[in-house]
Formats: sequence, structure tokens, C-alpha cells
Amino acid sequence: MSPEVRRAAEILRAGGLVAFPTETVYGLGADASSAAAVARLYAAKGRPADHPVIVHFAAAEEAFSFAREIPPAARKLAERFWPGPLTMVLKRSPKAKDFVTGGQDSVGLRVPSHVVAQSLLREFGGGVAAPSANLFGNISATTAAHVRAEIKADLVLDGGASEVGIESTILDLSGSGVVLLRPGRISELEIEDLLKTKIQKKKDGSPRHSGGLERHYAPKTPALLVPPHELDAEIARRGIAVAVLAFSKPDERVDYWIRMPKDAAGYAQKLYAALRELDTAGCTIILIESPPGTVEWTAVRDRLQRAAG
Repeated sequence: MSPEVRRAAEILRAGGLVAFPTETVYGLGADASSAAAVARLYAAKGRPADHPVIVHFAAAEEAFSFAREIPPAARKLAERFWPGPLTMVLKRSPKAKDFVTGGQDSVGLRVPSHVVAQSLLREFGGGVAAPSANLFGNISATTAAHVRAEIKADLVLDGGASEVGIESTILDLSGSGVVLLRPGRISELEIEDLLKTKIQKKKDGSPRHSGGLERHYAPKTPALLVPPHELDAEIARRGIAVAVLAFSKPDERVDYWIRMPKDAAGYAQKLYAALRELDTAGCTIILIESPPGTVEWTAVRDRLQRAAG
């Protein structure tokens, strides 16, 4: 256990805020049992009070202590995907207070796999409320430098660039069936294959959850999703003050162009850093070449659609 991780756990126990790496994105953490600490967390992010946070734990049984009902499907999912980039929404136990659930009768639970996150959670010994370590609605942070540039935390633990690069898959198991609230690295196909059941789509009445707004993960510069066959014409129409995120080689007419990987996992890992870079390019708009419509690109398409609002 490093001295910095021990110090981070002490800060959490004292009601402070610690930013830490997970395999998905960096989180801004507070003691999930402390109303005052979580209030500081919401204030630091500018997060609406009714928008719930995900509570992180070192192990599945600790996480399940925050739930009063644990369906068999939840245990199967935990055995297969925890630690990892999966959040489960379950009916809350008395341990999950209104200030982390947004006043709902459900709570989002996760066991991250990043070695630094695991060390911190084991040392702290309890639940850590940890939304992404950025201002509410902005592009998520995937490096410690992103966090320091945007958020005031009492300590930032540096664990390198996030491996996955986009937020966890969120499944709602608080009602009947399994409902996909937010796509992520763990795909619908993997989940359906494990549970031998069809995942339901998000519907009216589903719990409020992280990343559920129409505009989210968004740069300050307006962004526009453009079909590949229309990108050239859109560049010509917009003129030189455009930034471009695309799969193809840079166009000499464009001053700021980032070429992205052609595989979904590689694209996701690089996405938020690329959007942050383009957001500082001083351009009037960010043109984003639309990714393929295939299932493996579902999570990336979700993030890009929300970034473009």
C-alpha cells in the first residue's frame, strides 16, 4: 500500500474529495456514508441534487450490502464482470441514503478493476460515491491532468490513462427483467449470452442514472455528427475554422484534425482525450465522422450523440 493511497483513504474518512483512476474514466470520490462529504462532491461538480451517483466498492459482497434485494442475475453478472466496467442498479438497502440515490429507491453499484482504485477502496473499507471527475455535463476525464485542469479535489491519484476510456455499462435490475440504461465496454451480447435472456431497452419510469441526459460528455465547442459520405462537403461548407475527428487521413483544408482508430475499443480509449484536445483548438465547430452502425460501436455512438447534443 503506497503512502499516497493511505493518505487518500484518510482524506475520504475526514470528509474530503479524492480523484482516482478507474479502468473506465477518472472518478471524483467521497465517503458514500457522509451527507456532508457527498454535498461537497455535488458542489465541486455542479451536479444536480436529484442526479444519483454510483457507489464504488472493493468487492461484490461489500457492494451488495447497499442493496436489499439481489436477484440471481445480479450475482451471475458480478461473478463474471466484477471487478470491471459494469454498474448495476438495485433496490437500495438502508445503507444507501437519499443523498447518493437522488431520492430514488434504487442505487448504482460498481466494483472497478483498476489497481489504484482497488487499493484505495480496500484501504478505505467502505463505499465511495464517485461520479466522473469533471464538471457536470462536460467531457469525462481519462488522465490525472484532465482532472487537475477542471476539478478541485483534495488529492488526485495518478494511475495513467484510462484503459477503457468511456464510462461503465449500466444495467437496471431493480424491477422486472434486465434493462440497459447506458451502453459501455461490456456489450448487450455478452450480457445476454451470460444470462440467457433478452435485455430490455430503457423506458419511461426507468431510474435516473449517470450519463442519462440528452447532452452529456460534451465539449464547449459545438459538435456535429456527420455521415462519412457528407464529411468532405461539410468541411467545404464550413470553411477553415473547423476541427475534425475522423477515421480518414487529414484534409489539408483543415487546421486541426485528429485521426481515430478504426476499432471500437481503440476509438473509445482515445475519444475523450481527443475531444478535449479539439475543444481547445479555437475552432467554431467540431465535425465528427459518424462511426459504423454495428453493435460493437453502440457505446461510442451513444457518447458521440450526447456530445453533439
